[in-house]
Amino acid sequence: MKEKTYRSVLKTISWRTIGTIDTILISYLVIGDLKWAMSIGGVELFTKMGLYFIHERTWNKIQLGKEKEHPIDYHI
Repeated sequence: MKEKTYRSVLKTISWRTIGTIDTILISYLVIGDLKWAMSIGGVELFTKMGLYFIHERTWNKIQLGKEKEHPIDYHI
């Protein structure tokens, strides 16, 4: 089954939201400065969103682990 581009965009946004919150929390715990943690999270949000989108679209083209769709045959 082939996924449409908008599905990949929505998956990219939802995953990066979770990932960015995680990065901000970890950065804050390590650095102890919310301003720096937000800066780090902001930069990684855009770089990793782009990388994930490219990764997702590339995997959509790879046939490994996909099953071919078969038309339904009705015999009456």
